[in-house]
Formats: sequence, structure tokens, C-alpha cells
Amino acid sequence: NTQISGQGLDINKMDVDVLEQIHQMGGLQLVMPQAFAETDCGALADTGRTVVEFNLTGESVELPIMGGKTYNAMTFNGQVPGPTLGVTQGDVVQMTLVIPADEVTGHGNDMHASQMSATYFDSVNPGETSQYCYIAESAGVFKYHCSGVHLAGMDQHVL
Repeated sequence: NTQISGQGLDINKMDVDVLEQIHQMGGLQLVMPQAFAETDCGALADTGRTVVEFNLTGESVELPIMGGKTYNAMTFNGQVPGPTLGVTQGDVVQMTLVIPADEVTGHGNDMHASQMSATYFDSVNPGETSQYCYIAESAGVFKYHCSGVHLAGMDQHVL
């Protein structure tokens, strides 16, 4: 599962000569980048790469907004936006998400840098902890936000 879009090939619509040319060149080899090939934290810890640990708490917090009012925000570590998380390309990211038992709703974490589908992370229910790992393969600045495929009102949750 990846958020990188690609182009599909419909073999039924391809010219037979094109298929023969591909065959004569040795065929196609589909390669899965290492960032997607392994997500087991134990296996990634044994690769010799630097492991960078991030611990986030998903919680609802009443935050002040303009006009002297407040907003019940779903936060990471009590802040919006969540903390800046920095790694070096090639590091193993080890993310632990804790949802306090007294939290009113589940939270998730969609890390765009992982380039994996948010369905991989799903939602973490109150009183639970979830951990996932991936290799920070792509350089850049990426957002992360709450996710949770099984959460009602997901749009409001992310906003």
C-alpha cells in the first residue's frame, strides 16, 4: 500500500510487438523499495540503521482561539500542529502512539513521509498504544495528521 500514484498497464491493450521487445530486453523486474518492503520494528532495528524514536500522545485538549473562545482540538502531545519530528534520510522511524484511557475517541497517525496508506496505521482506541516503523526513504518535509479508518467524523477529526 503506497500513496505514490503510478500508471497501470493493461496488457490487453498493448501491442504484441511491445511485449516482445520487453521480453527481448530481459523482461520487467518489479522492485519494492526497502522502505515499503519491511515495517517490522524488530527487523528494522537489526539493519544497522539509526533508529529514531518518537512518542506521541493523541488527546483532546481545549485550546484558546481568537475572540477569547476555546476549541476542543484533537492533538498530538497537546499541541496543534503536533511536534516537529526530524530524521535523516535512511533512518528507521519508530513511532509509538499512546491514547490515554480517559480520551473520548480513538486517534491514528498518518505519516505522509512513510508513503504507506493510512489504512496501515488505522485508529488506536482509548487506553491503547500502537507502534509502527518504516525507513525514512524519501527526503523532504512531510505532514502528519490523525487518521483512523474506523473513526466516525474523520474529516472533523483531521481538521
